[in-house]
Amino acid sequence: MSVDLTIIDEILREKGTGAEMAIPILQGIQERFRYLPMEALEHVCARTAITPSQLYGVATFYSQFRLSPVGETIIKVCHGTACHVGGADTLTETLENQLGIPDKHTTQDMKYTLESVACVGCCSLAPVVVMGADTLAKVTPKKITDALAAHREAHGGKDA
Repeated sequence: MSVDLTIIDEILREKGTGAEMAIPILQGIQERFRYLPMEALEHVCARTAITPSQLYGVATFYSQFRLSPVGETIIKVCHGTACHVGGADTLTETLENQLGIPDKHTTQDMKYTLESVACVGCCSLAPVVVMGADTLAKVTPKKITDALAAHREAHGGKDA
């Protein structure tokens, strides 16, 4: 996939080019592409005072940044203590079966990325699944299956 470098230039004009702007620049790129394409990072280094090691260091240090493409909807299954006890492993397995992918992967159509996460901070609602912008509470395998089917229907995807 070729990156439109004029978009990167727009972000640099908006954010600035100093090394102190590395995080805002990376956030701007990821906001536009949903991940940090290597071509974009190379362009940033060529056009700014930020070295490749600085930029890559920031991009790999913060978990908010992604170096590979993700689906349009990211599904996060909380595996914190309360969610683990509440059946997070079963929820992850259910989603793996429904989506046809293992944890930490993206569907071939780039619609969904599945990730187990350490905690989403909603322990009183355990087990919790975050599907895009929606936080689902007290999730069961049936509830997540129904939620995924509804999401697919609402977003023009195939039903499981």
